[in-house]
Amino acid sequence: MTHLSRREVFRAAAVTGIGLAAGTALGTGTAGAEPAGFPTYRYQGLALDKARLRYNPTGELIFPCVRGTVGRVSGALGRFHLYYAPHDAPGGICLAYADSLGGPYTEYAANPIVGRTWAGHYDVSHVSSPHVLWNEDVREMWLYFHGENTTTRLARSKDGIRFTYDKVVLTTSMLQTGATEASYARVFRHDLPNGARYVMVFMVNDTTNRRSIGWGWSTDARNWTFSKTPLVRPQDVGVRDVGAPHVVRRNGTTYVVYHCNKEAGGRMLITEVGNDFTRRNHLGTFHAPLAGFPDDGRCAAPSFGSDGGVEYMVYEAGERLSGNIAIARGF
Repeated sequence: MTHLSRREVFRAAAVTGIGLAAGTALGTGTAGAEPAGFPTYRYQGLALDKARLRYNPTGELIFPCVRGTVGRVSGALGRFHLYYAPHDAPGGICLAYADSLGGPYTEYAANPIVGRTWAGHYDVSHVSSPHVLWNEDVREMWLYFHGENTTTRLARSKDGIRFTYDKVVLTTSMLQTGATEASYARVFRHDLPNGARYVMVFMVNDTTNRRSIGWGWSTDARNWTFSKTPLVRPQDVGVRDVGAPHVVRRNGTTYVVYHCNKEAGGRMLITEVGNDFTRRNHLGTFHAPLAGFPDDGRCAAPSFGSDGGVEYMVYEAGERLSGNIAIARGF
């Protein structure tokens, strides 16, 4: 892969649609193993102090998604909205906000903004894994989230705070025979040769209890067609499970970054899928976890972006059911 200049790297990061801001360095840990053309990400600090959160039912935070609000929504709480959730019941889609990535982040006073029940639409044990797409076509924040693990849903908002329920967009019944889970979905604006304008990547489990990366495509980000064949299978990369994928465009091509099970190193891995999603070039480790706090041997569910000429990765750090939201800065 061609190594990009820092100017090209910064420009490439913008396709993820995440406006992030530079913040104060809060730590000195580093765990970078990124391929050429990507920065090396170094841990800077935690986005939130779990001990101070008003809404923290299970003591664990997962699946961060940060979206810039400037020029998108009026009356925003801050320049950046951070969406996150606990996973275990009751879950709950939560919001924090800040004017810079380094904080201070402020927890939204009315969390959760989406709960495990929504009158007339669903009543489930938990909702989790928020991913927000800025949909330029309709100038709305579109929230994708799961609950139960078999179902991914869509809600829509003009301000990124108050959401209106839309519909179910993914269930296991839409996938290959034997699928038992379809969750941790992220959606991206991405043109494909078949006329699709959006892609979705997600985790799919099956009756073998091995988790793969699934994918689908759509013209409107609401109605989807899904591949019956996983995009990445764990056996393709020599691990037990893979999950929580994120699409990144760089070097004139497209990659998917995802994480593997802790027993296989708790690493983020990277696969080049190409702009048409037909390649399967498995490139190995994208980012290795810190052995100590906060990763404790596991980094997962990355969300990428840049602001002010600096790139950032916001990610899930630590054991799956006791994790934090961490911030790493690119160098």
